[in-house]
Amino acid sequence: MKPTEKALLALEDGMVLEGHSFGSPGEKAGELVFNTSMTGYQEILTDPSYKGQIVIMTYPLIGNYGVNPEDIESQGPKVEGFIIKESSSLFSNWRGECSLYEYLNSHRIMGAEGMDTRALTRHIRQKGAMKSILSTEDLDRDRLIEKAKASPGLVGRDLVREVTCEKPYEWFEATDSQFLNHGLPPSTFHFRPKVVAMDFGIKYNILRSLRQWGCEVIVVPASAQADLILSYRPDGILLSNGPGDPEGVPYAIETVKTLIGKKPIFGICLGHQLLGLALGGKTFKLKFGHRGANQPVKDLSSGRVMITSQNHGFCVDLHTINSEEVELTQINLNDQTLEGIRHKKLPVFSVQYHPEASPGPHDTQYLFGEFMKMMEQHRHA
Repeated sequence: MKPTEKALLALEDGMVLEGHSFGSPGEKAGELVFNTSMTGYQEILTDPSYKGQIVIMTYPLIGNYGVNPEDIESQGPKVEGFIIKESSSLFSNWRGECSLYEYLNSHRIMGAEGMDTRALTRHIRQKGAMKSILSTEDLDRDRLIEKAKASPGLVGRDLVREVTCEKPYEWFEATDSQFLNHGLPPSTFHFRPKVVAMDFGIKYNILRSLRQWGCEVIVVPASAQADLILSYRPDGILLSNGPGDPEGVPYAIETVKTLIGKKPIFGICLGHQLLGLALGGKTFKLKFGHRGANQPVKDLSSGRVMITSQNHGFCVDLHTINSEEVELTQINLNDQTLEGIRHKKLPVFSVQYHPEASPGPHDTQYLFGEFMKMMEQHRHA
């Protein structure tokens, strides 16, 4: 049975909503954001990019297919809190092993239901993502508002250190998905590239996708220096996704600067932002971010429009990119923000969205094929 303990959510601007707990009791602060995906709640919960955030799901009923160990994106949940309209009282799926409530409770993650998630989402769209606090312990509204105001937020914080791996390791698991026909099949390539993935909070499905494309994958911590990365003699370097403000990890920016031109580089999400900073650009915080599985992105060279899965609150400022060295390859059709860049002379490119997209659209799986072609072309350089 789920508990019916009262829970309050307080925002820094004074808005307070009441619901009841369906996860672990306690008190947690975090930036309040929303995700528009209809499914994929366990991938969202375990995505390290959500570290430091309390997530609202806009879809009203969550938990109907339970939780299984195959679809997680990291070792466990990384969100600070989880807000939904209603949790399913029963779960039904042949792979489901426990309920969403049981999963949250076992990992000591706060969850709350019964709040007006539509009103919350509209509020954030109008006012922007903001600091908040979720509590079952302190039910004094004024005190909670002050706690939300005093919480650290995301700007300038290094959250990568809290989610990166402690030491290098090799990844062996491959995905069993059948979506490779959206790109170039691995049989097109006649070599097995070695990829070093810098772990800024990497999702398992990025690693699984690299393995499915035939790569040998070595994962290194975010603090790894360029000398260590190059000592593996990689054919390519992947800059992963991760949480928070890219300017909060200056050590990673310096490492990326050193690596540019040494080996082919593919950046995803936070990795894209770090690459943009390393190439001399600047980043800024979006009003409420892009989080969901239905973000339209246009490829500027082909005119093709792709539906993408995204999760980020910061963006590279396209006006700060040196157009003599770097070309803008893709833009977001909702707000015209930058979604992709490519160096004009060096084997370096990146995208803001998630091409591994699980769950979500498979429109951009071809980007792993582009990375493979780039590594093959420069393997003897």
